[in-house]
This record gives sequence, C-alpha cells and structure tokens, in this order.
Amino acid sequence: MPQTMVQKILAAHAGRERVEPGELVDVPVDVVLANDITAPIAIDAFNRLGAGEVFNADRIMLVPDHFAPNKDIKAAEQNRTLRLFTREQELTNKFVEGRAGIEHVMLPERGLVLPGDIVIGGDSHTCTYGALGALATGMGSTDIGVAMATGRTWMRVPETMRFVYRGELPRWVTGKDLILHTIGEIGSDGALYRAMEFGGEAITQLNMEQRLTITNMVIEAGGKCGFVEADAVTRAYVEERATRPYKVYHADEGAAYHALYEFDVSDMEPQIACPYSPANVKPLSQVKPVAVDQVFIGSCTNGRLSDLAVAADLLEGRPVAENVRCIVIPGSQRVFLDALKLGYLQTFTEAGCVVSTSTCGPCLGGYMGVLAAGEVCVSTSNRNFRGRMGHRDAQVYLANPAVAASSAILGRIGGPEEVA
Repeated sequence: MPQTMVQKILAAHAGRERVEPGELVDVPVDVVLANDITAPIAIDAFNRLGAGEVFNADRIMLVPDHFAPNKDIKAAEQNRTLRLFTREQELTNKFVEGRAGIEHVMLPERGLVLPGDIVIGGDSHTCTYGALGALATGMGSTDIGVAMATGRTWMRVPETMRFVYRGELPRWVTGKDLILHTIGEIGSDGALYRAMEFGGEAITQLNMEQRLTITNMVIEAGGKCGFVEADAVTRAYVEERATRPYKVYHADEGAAYHALYEFDVSDMEPQIACPYSPANVKPLSQVKPVAVDQVFIGSCTNGRLSDLAVAADLLEGRPVAENVRCIVIPGSQRVFLDALKLGYLQTFTEAGCVVSTSTCGPCLGGYMGVLAAGEVCVSTSNRNFRGRMGHRDAQVYLANPAVAASSAILGRIGGPEEVA
C-alpha cells in the first residue's frame, strides 16, 4: 500500500516494510540537537541515567544561540554547561560564538542534517529541516537527554496533511507568505500532531532558504513535522554540503492523507500575522498602516543570506525612519561574512540599522530588542504571542523581509511597492 514521507522514513528506521498512523514506534535517530536553554536540562537527564558516554559523538549538536553571547550570569552558566559537556564527551561539532550562529540556520548550511534523517531537537523549530526531506521534530529536554545516551526515541506515527500551491508567485511574495497564509487558513492547531507535506509548482519556484522558512513554521500550525518534496533544488543544495551518505524519500502516489489543501498563489500579496497569533493573518492591503517602533530582520525563520539581500536592496540609499529602531541579525557567522563581503552590512549601517552578531536575540524577547509596553514591532521571526518579544502589551506583526524593510523606511506598516 502507498505511504507518505513520514511513514517511509519511520518504517526505514524501524527496519520494517511499513508503519501506520497512530502506531507507536521505537526508532534510532540520526541527529540530536539542543540549545543553551534546553541542553542543560537534557544534560542533567543524561547524567541521571548514568550512561557515561553519548551514543555517537558525531551526531550530537549543542548550540549556544538563544542567549549567546552571554547576556547575563545565568546565561553564562548555561553556556558553560554546554561547553564543558562538549569537551567531556569529545563531541565532534563544537559551536562557539564567532564561528557558529542560530542552530536552524547553521546546521543545514554545514550539511549536518540530510534527507532521510530523523532529527530530534530540544527546540520547537527543529521542524525546519523538513525542507531537506528529513523527519525533524522538537521534543522535551528529558527525551533529548535519553536520546543522547541511547541514540533512540519513540514516536506515534502522525497522519499527514498535504498542501499544494498552484500558479506563479507574484513579486514580493515568498515562502514566508505561503506558510503564513496556510496557518491563517487552518489555524494554530489545524495540523496538531500531523505531518505537513508541501508541493506544487509554486514551491518549485522557491530556493532552499525559502523552503526552510516554510517548514520552520510548521509548529505554528501545531504540526509534528513538515516536508517539502525533494527536487533538483534540494539535491543541488545537499550535494554541495553533505558530510555523509543520505537517502531521499518521496511520498507514494495514492498515499492516504488526512486532508488536502490547494491554493492558487497567482494573486497572493504579502501576508501579515497580526497580534497576538501567527494564525491571525491578513493580506498586507487589509492591515492598517500602524506606526512602528521597531523592525527586526533575522531569526531562524528569515535570517539567511537571501533574506538579507532583499532587505538590503530596499534599504540601499533609503534611511530608516527617524523614530524606528531597525535591528538586523544574520542567522549564522557564514551569513554574516557573506553579507559583509556583498556590502549588505554597510548598506544596513548607513541606513541607520543596528547590525549584530548571529544570535536569536529579540526573537524570544531575550535581549537586543526587548519591547516596552505599547510598542509595535514588525518582525521576520515566527511567533508574535503576547509577551513573546518583551512586554505583554507590546504588539508584534510577522512579515517577510521585504515588508519589514519597507516598514522600517516608512515608519509604519507598509509594503515594498511603496518604496521600491
């Protein structure tokens, strides 16, 4: 019988011909990931198991990115825990500020996550790697600690929802807009514990970085994991970076889906998620031109080089509005260096932006951009819950990099057609 991508990957790892939705399976994992917030708890769980050694020093990635560089003493202690464990266990991959970056930007660009992998991470946006054809999902730190020791985890096989995007993408419409529109259509729990498969001719028009943006936000619809159909774009990206063998899986024709959604994107415009939910989505033309206090361009959702390229093109020769703080954070050190060589960082600086080293920063209200009561922010990140980026009475609007940069120039929510 035909199977979906998630069924195929789980069956292959379980050493079986097939698995069925709802079934509990015990599987080996290929990559285990945690960050400076979740890793200390996972390390404590690992130590309480008395395992002694990790299952595979090549496959564990402990990345300081949320509060790194250290923002305070507590953050310093958390990051020290990661460094000590990395040394004690002689982990192959070492991630240090100045040579690393945001986990979900950096791991794909280094070829550390590959098609067909099972990846579990102590971060809800681990689902990002589904754009590469990996089964990637976030888990609690205790599960991560057990996996670091055993190299295994258990899952309930999820049902799959399929999303097909027809037509040619209009200018300024990106992967961020496709996923925002989708979440707006199905709701923040519309894919609860289900896999989401994305396909159609509009998806084939996207580069890998925009595909990573789509799967990054699967969790905002409640999804367990997400997949973009592998094609020539996928293979070109992976072949250039792969550090080990991999296998590409495709859903079988005739596979059973929980639901099928089809969207014609031909007339789509940039989408905005209004406060206080990624599901409160409206087309840009239907959003009031609210005055903006801050703009954030970055995060694991839109902090890649092509995102910065769009923002830099719009900000070239156009200053940030007088009353707006515009913060730009490249998603990794490699992105930072490339943006530096291409002149993007000079463009941002001359326009009046703050440019930072690679970190999650303001995305989770950590630091470098915490919002005060009543302030309005346009952000390229993935969540705009009440209190997410600072005071509970601040308002965060989620948008693509073109809308964010345009809003910084205009001093209010607006689109690139107004400034380009």
